[in-house]
Amino acid sequence: MSKTVNMHEAKTNLSRLVQQIRAGEEPEIVIAVSGKPQARLVPIEALPKRVLGSDRGLVTISDDFDDADLEIAKLFHADL
Repeated sequence: MSKTVNMHEAKTNLSRLVQQIRAGEEPEIVIAVSGKPQARLVPIEALPKRVLGSDRGLVTISDDFDDADLEIAKLFHADL
């Protein structure tokens, strides 16, 4: 069951509420306005570590990648 707090309590105790989420004391905290649920405070799952260079060799760029394309230039009324 999730804990529900009103907006005033959430503003006043935000640090404590975030700590409860981080510590796993609450799976989520619902923030209500005038007794109606409006938002949920939930933990962010850990992002996977990025390994630089892990996609090396999967992408190739042709030698003429940045050459002018006359058809596209004409669409923009460019003189090349």
